[in-house]
Amino acid sequence: MSKAVSITVENLSIRFPVYGADQRSLKKHLARIAIGGRLGTKIGSSSPVVAALSDVSFKLAAGDRVALVGPNGSGKTTMLRVLAGVYSPDEGSVETIGKIASLLDLSLGLQPTANGYENIYLRGLIAGLTKTQIEEKTAQIEAFSGLGAFLGLPLKTYSSGMLARLAFAVATSVDADILLMDEWIAVGDSDFRDSARARLMGLIEKSHIMVLASHEMSLVKGLCNKFMHLEHGSATPIMPIEMLDEFLEQRHAQRVASAA
Repeated sequence: MSKAVSITVENLSIRFPVYGADQRSLKKHLARIAIGGRLGTKIGSSSPVVAALSDVSFKLAAGDRVALVGPNGSGKTTMLRVLAGVYSPDEGSVETIGKIASLLDLSLGLQPTANGYENIYLRGLIAGLTKTQIEEKTAQIEAFSGLGAFLGLPLKTYSSGMLARLAFAVATSVDADILLMDEWIAVGDSDFRDSARARLMGLIEKSHIMVLASHEMSLVKGLCNKFMHLEHGSATPIMPIEMLDEFLEQRHAQRVASAA
């Protein structure tokens, strides 16, 4: 019997070193404001570090659609990258069961000197597809991108809009159990954006778990059934999306009271 799709995060901590920052200088104050994490010193080292995530634990199962919300620099993108396997935990553990599709950096793996077809192959390999699977998907990627004969030309000859079309078409061609998204993706002209939205919605519906980081509250309330708030690397427990407005109002009231 195959295991159910799930994500289990236990006592996760991620730290990034801040090289060349004087602990007592203005740099420390500016880094705290810009990054959002908590500054400290790594054991055995005098160099300051940013605690991008601190002792975060949660579990997700099939049917969970989770929004990561919080201010810039709160750890949302770091969390997505950890779940995608880009970063390894400094402490704690992350276990994912199921195939993952990461819509975090659509341009990852694209080579300007290679043509469109070659980039479809390269990006497919990065996504974990086999050569046979890439070949099976190439025709529908070609059709969806609408690039036609341009797929035989090097990417350095593409406009930014053409690059976005190709990157989106390839990235969203992978069926996955777990879908990770850093903000909603909107590319191309109005007609293509409509097609892209429909394609994304289809990808979301086919996934078992979705984790979406976004600042757009109307979007997350429409797509997600749960949320987790991150700030300074710390995370709240996962809560029902119906509690989001009340939670944000309470956080705002707390900030106003502390500033008074």
